[in-house]
This record gives sequence, C-alpha cells and structure tokens, in this order.
Amino acid sequence: MSRIYDVAVIGAGVIGMSILRELTRYRLKVCSLEKMEDVAEGASKANSGIVHAGYDPIEGTKKARFNVEGNNIFADVCNELDVEYKMIGSLVVAFDDHEINVLEELLQRGKRNGVKGLEIKNQEWVFANEPNLSRNIKAALFAPYSGITNPYKLTIALFENSIQNGADVIFGFEVCKIEKDGDYFVVHSADSRFVKTRVLINCAGVHADEISKMAGARLFKIYPRRGQYYILDKPEKMPVARLIFQVPTEKGKGILVTPTVDGNVLVGPNSEYIDSKDDTATTQEGLNEVFEKARKVLPNLSKRDVITIFSGIRATPDTHDFIIEEDEDVKNFINVAGIESPGLTSSVAIGRYIAELVSDKLNAKRNLNFNPYREDIKRFSELSDEEREEMIKLHPTFGNIVCRCELVSEYEIVEAIKRGAKTLDSIKRRTRAGMGRCQGGFCLPRVMDILSRELKIDKTQITKFGKNSYILTEKRWED
Repeated sequence: MSRIYDVAVIGAGVIGMSILRELTRYRLKVCSLEKMEDVAEGASKANSGIVHAGYDPIEGTKKARFNVEGNNIFADVCNELDVEYKMIGSLVVAFDDHEINVLEELLQRGKRNGVKGLEIKNQEWVFANEPNLSRNIKAALFAPYSGITNPYKLTIALFENSIQNGADVIFGFEVCKIEKDGDYFVVHSADSRFVKTRVLINCAGVHADEISKMAGARLFKIYPRRGQYYILDKPEKMPVARLIFQVPTEKGKGILVTPTVDGNVLVGPNSEYIDSKDDTATTQEGLNEVFEKARKVLPNLSKRDVITIFSGIRATPDTHDFIIEEDEDVKNFINVAGIESPGLTSSVAIGRYIAELVSDKLNAKRNLNFNPYREDIKRFSELSDEEREEMIKLHPTFGNIVCRCELVSEYEIVEAIKRGAKTLDSIKRRTRAGMGRCQGGFCLPRVMDILSRELKIDKTQITKFGKNSYILTEKRWED
C-alpha cells in the first residue's frame, strides 16, 4: 500500500485527532497513522477527563497559553461534536498556612494567565458547599471555569468528524522508518506499508522522542510517568459537587476526587516515573497511596465502592513545557510532543494552532464543505420512555438490552461497529457496555456474539484491544 498526502499525523490520541479534524477545515489531503486498532489507545483513554482552568501552568509557557485558550473554546467544540461537558468548577484545598500561601500564588498566577473568576474561599464557604470534605481543610482556591468531560469519547468524536470531512485514519500502522524523497517524507510501517506526505506531524505521545529522532529532527527525551486510579460505583448521592484537588507539588496536580460525566466517582492519580513506556500495570503500593491521600480530603471514601482500577502513562518531556514547533533543520516536520497535563484541555487549541500553521505553509484554501457537527449514538439510558418507544419502532434492536449495568442496547453496539469499533475495548469506550458494576461479567459473551456476527469473524479472532489480546484461544463448541 502506498498513498500520497499533503499532511500526515502520527498518533491518534486526542491531540492527533484534534489536529486532524482542524486540518479538514482546509482543502488538504490528510491522514493519521496509528499503530493500534483504534483511537485513544494511549494516554487519551486513561486520564482524569479534567478541563483545567489554567491557574497551574507557569506564565509565559506553551502550557499556560494553550490551557487558557483551550478552556475558552472547549464547551463550543463539545457542543459541535455532541460530547458531554460539565463546567462544575474546582477547589484546590489547603490544610495549613503554608498551603494557603500556595493558593495565593496560584491565584496570582492564574490572573496573570488570564483565568477568570478565581477566588480563595474560607473554611465556612468550603463546608457549606462541600459538606463531605475533611474538617481539617482551612481554605480553598475556587476556579468556576474548570470542568469535566470524557477524554476517549472526545477523541472518538474528533475521529468520526474527521472521517466525515474527508480524512483517512490508517490503523495498525506502526512507524518504523522515516526518510526523505524530494519534498516528501516517506513513512514506513513495520508491516511494509508506506505513505508519502509533504508535511509530517509527530503526535506519538510517549514515543514522540523516538519518532523525532527517526526523522532526523530535534533530539529530546520523553519520560514515562504512570498514574493509578480508582473508579467508584455510581453513588445515590455524589459525595462532591466539584473537582477537588490538593495543593500541587513538583510531581503534578496531586490526588484528586471528582465526579465523572458518566456518574461515577474518580480518584487519583499518583505519579511515578517508570522504565517502560507501555507499562500500564497497577500496583498495590501505588493504589494504597492514592486511596490514603484521597481520604485526607474525603474521609468517608470506602474501597467497598470500587468497581475497577486502571493506570495511564503521561508523556513528560525533559523541557518541562509542551514541545510544539516545526523543526529548525527538518523542514515541514512538526513536533507536538510532551503533551502532559493540561493536554486534554489544550488539545482543541493546539489543533487550531497547528492547522493554521500548516495551512499557511501550504497556502491551503478553506474547505467550504467542512461540517463541524457530529451526532453521538442514541443512548437507551439517556432517553425518556416515550423516546425509547419511538426508537424501538424505528430500530427494534434498541429494545434488546445487552449490558444491564449501563442499559446498553444491541442497537448501540451495532452502531458503534458501523462507526469503526472492532475490539471489545472499542465497543466499551463507545457504548459503556462492560463499564458498569459487574465490569462485563454479564454482557461480555453477548458483545462477542454481536462483534462476531457484524464483522463476520470467528469469536477466536476477537481481541480486547487488538494485537494479540485474544479473549478465546481455541474453539471448543459446536456451531
């Protein structure tokens, strides 16, 4: 296979997909090259889903710029893409005078960054508005324009809208070599495919340093930093109404407790540098650290409510700031690397910046047919009884519930497959089938049945996330 493009983006996380979607606003032939079998298989599937206000990054940095710009346009982008976003506000809580001084520093830094609405609230206000928090809290920095979203659903929505607007996304394309052929980059995959492109954008996450070196561009180092999380079952009454942070340290923003847009409670992450860029294992030591530090803020947290645990890898650069630039020596090679927190918040702003940069370089005209809107799959769990009845009349399988915990219908799973889902994880992220209390204990066989039927493959070919993550190793039943 060989294809020729104006622009190729390496990596299909939220940064890569934001850039790809923004590129389709122009009359350019564009693609994304992704080594996995779906989008959001790296950091974008395993982060906190926080839309940060922008008081934390040091003023004058790329982090500060794109955090604030991203926050300002985030709601509009989510509205266009039919992705849930809730501006619930955040609190950074302080337990002593030293930490109160840190709150004052964050307040002033946020003002210099252009963040609106920041206030330091006293103990009385905190307990009146968050009655379940620890009585040892002395004050808190309130940021009303902080919010929550679903990071992998945003990535999926960006992917779908990019496809609608003419982009290609090539999965299973693990870049192994980059060379120049005149004005083109030739990007080779490990399975002997290649594409040619005039502009090459590096959004390879924790592997971005390797891609940059491969292209003969700037040398930098990405350090993998693992963070571990708990997800708690959906409570009858949410224990906190806002994002609850502790005072940040040199390791990051610290352990947080937050509602999710899906109604669960998320606790984490810790922060630990590790050797492997792909080691997403959880450890008892790390999880204990997360829970004990979270209970400092919310004493009534109970492990009895935990339904699953996970970890994600952050791409921490040696520059202590985002690396967003065209290489000085390799023309038309653009690094977008080291995008750790607040990367999710910054993603939509970074996408616009890079697309404008590339369109200027290539003298690209606007795509007058660009459609910014994308509609999500209809959810049984979100509709009224009357709306459900109407959907069932149109699509009878909408009444066939496959996942009882999350009330996911057969129609939703089939629609996810039509939109590109090929693995169990890709179904889970698009529909929430398997994300409920039983974590797939009930619905897994039925989801496999539907995948097998719709993709016309044997069940032994079904994987959790692609590559060799097979669920069944051999066939021991009669058809």
